[in-house]
Amino acid sequence: MKAIVYTEYGSPDVLQLKEVAKPTPKDNELLIRIEATTVTAVDSTFRQGASMSGRFYTGLTRPKRPVLGSTLAGEVEAVGKDVTLFKEGDHVFGATADFGAHAEYICLPEDGALAMKPANITHEEAVATNPVLTALPFLRDTGQIQSGQKVLINGASGSVGSYAVQLAKQMGAEVTGVCSTEKMEFVKSLGADKVIDYKTEDFTDSGETYDIIFDAAGKSSYGRCQHVLKENGVYLSTVLSPGIIFDVIRTSLVGRKKAKITFAGLRPASEQAKDLRFLTELMEAGQLKSLIDRRYPLAQTAEAHRYVDTGRKKGSVVITVAS
Repeated sequence: MKAIVYTEYGSPDVLQLKEVAKPTPKDNELLIRIEATTVTAVDSTFRQGASMSGRFYTGLTRPKRPVLGSTLAGEVEAVGKDVTLFKEGDHVFGATADFGAHAEYICLPEDGALAMKPANITHEEAVATNPVLTALPFLRDTGQIQSGQKVLINGASGSVGSYAVQLAKQMGAEVTGVCSTEKMEFVKSLGADKVIDYKTEDFTDSGETYDIIFDAAGKSSYGRCQHVLKENGVYLSTVLSPGIIFDVIRTSLVGRKKAKITFAGLRPASEQAKDLRFLTELMEAGQLKSLIDRRYPLAQTAEAHRYVDTGRKKGSVVITVAS
């Protein structure tokens, strides 16, 4: 089968289209023919190898997981003898914590982060919604969002932020999105009540206060945002750093305002699968837009990485896998 392989860290040029062995499902696994996957900021970060903490997972000197890609949608081609939840011919979508989705095939356990694809959307549209698996636990579980609250999404046009805007509106919040000038209309189209252009206005100087500030871009800090949080407000960040860890510990001990982080990708697969089923209900009811910025064929995955590296994407960058 064809796969995008990297054997060293670096620019998108390290990504190569190669023939690799087609996997065989174990007794509890599905063999999925991948129709679509995505290139995310995480893929880009791990490809570069710039994060030494990340290298403890991906490999200290060279990648030990040569195929990136953690989201997928496709058709079940074969099942192991113990599989009962899915059958051959099922169309599924979901995520893998161990990468490997930038390929024509992948094997995943039946109790992994998988769900049946909604019949009313394409594989590309389904895989593009996987950022919900990050946005939803941050807002619902960690932020404990409530109807009527004022919520600010920093990085509202990105893959996680654009779905966070939609989810926050679904949950009854008053939503302010922060993005660049050229993306303001896009964020308004997602339902944001107010949009701030970070190029001309600093949201921390606006005089507004918020129940939740969700920094989906990792471009701010609790220290900068503390004074615009309400008395019991919560600051959430998707980017792990020494600063946010310190703030999480400190605010857990003193004060009513809190800084929090959650490791959405490390949640049990059963919880992620439950969220995928919830996501399916939203999409079937037409209550969530699938957001695709650009599509690339598998052979042009390096070009998709170059685009993601620019930081200009709106929603998801999808790879259509030709099998």
